[in-house]
Amino acid sequence: MVRRTAQNYRMPAEWEPHEGTWISWPKDPDTFPAQILPAVERTFARMVEALGKGEVVHVLVNDSKAEARVKSLVRNASVSFHLIKTVDVWVRDYGPTYVKGGEGAAIKWIFNAWGNKYEDLKRDDRAGEEIALSSGLAVVRPGMVLEGGSIDVNGVGSLLTTEQCLLNPNRNPGIAKKKLEEVLGANLGARNIIWLGAGIEGDDTDGHVDDIARFVSPRTVVAASEPERSDSNHGALKDNLRRLEESRDQDGRQLEVFEIPMPERVAASGGRLPASYLNFYIGNKVVVVPTFGVGSDRLAIERLQEVFPDREIIGIDCRALVYGLGTLHCVTQQIPVVP
Repeated sequence: MVRRTAQNYRMPAEWEPHEGTWISWPKDPDTFPAQILPAVERTFARMVEALGKGEVVHVLVNDSKAEARVKSLVRNASVSFHLIKTVDVWVRDYGPTYVKGGEGAAIKWIFNAWGNKYEDLKRDDRAGEEIALSSGLAVVRPGMVLEGGSIDVNGVGSLLTTEQCLLNPNRNPGIAKKKLEEVLGANLGARNIIWLGAGIEGDDTDGHVDDIARFVSPRTVVAASEPERSDSNHGALKDNLRRLEESRDQDGRQLEVFEIPMPERVAASGGRLPASYLNFYIGNKVVVVPTFGVGSDRLAIERLQEVFPDREIIGIDCRALVYGLGTLHCVTQQIPVVP
C-alpha cells in the first residue's frame, strides 16, 4: 500500500460527474493529411454533439478561423472555446489530470511525446501547462513523465497501468518501480497499482492501458481479448487477462473481468492501426465508443451497454481518426466536478 499525502488527493473515476470535457480541434497535417482531415473533423463533430448533451465540451482552438470552422460543423451541443494553441489532438496525454482533495488540483505531468518519438509534438507539453493554469485550481507538478492514456482508475484507490509504458526507459529512466508507485499514490490516491504487461500492435505509445483494460465500476474491469491464436495481439492480451483475474482491488476483493473482443484487423499502408473498442470515453450521459466499419462493432456496443445500463452507448465511426494512431479516449480529457 502507498501512503497518501496530506492533501489526500484522489483522481475520480471517469464515470463520476464531469464539469466538462477538453478536446483539441484537429489540424496537424502530419497526423491527418488533407485527404483525411474532413472525415476526422466529422468524427469530432459527432463526438462533441454526443457529449454536449450532458456537459460542456471545452474546445481548444488556435485562432478565430478554427473557432468558426467548429461552429460550422457542430450543432446542438454545449461548447466553450479556448484560445490555447496546440500542435495535435491528444489532450488525454498532454493535458492535466484533475484530482479532488482540499480545493482540488490539476496535476501537470511532463509530456515528452511518448518517449521522445515526435520532436514537434513535445510543444504540446506547454499547451498542457496552459490548460492546467486556465482551470483556476492549484497546479501540482510531480516532475515525472506520464500520459493520461497510460493510467485508468476506479476512483477509490486502484489504478491500472502497463509495464511496457510506465517502466519504459524512454519515460523516467533510473526511477524504480516502487518510486513510480509512490508518486502515483501521492498525486492520484492510488493505493493499489495493478500492473498489466504490454499493449496492442500498432500502438506508438508503448502500451497505453486505455486500449486494453478499463474500469467501468469500482470492482469491474472490461478487458480486450483476442481469441485468434495466430493474431499478434493474442499472447499479450491473454497475459493481461490472466493478470487481471489474479489481481485484487484496494480492499483485497477479486475483480470482475468482462471481456470485449478486439475488432477485426484495421490496417493502413504503414501497417496495422491500434483499433480497439476499449478506447471509449465515459461522458455524463453517454459513452462514446469507437467503431471501425467491421462486423464486431455491434457486439462491442451491446457488451458495453451491459456494463453501462444507465448511459446511452453511441458508436462513432473512427476509421479516419485511428489513422492518427488513436481514437476517442485519446482525444478527450475529463474535467471532474471539483472539489
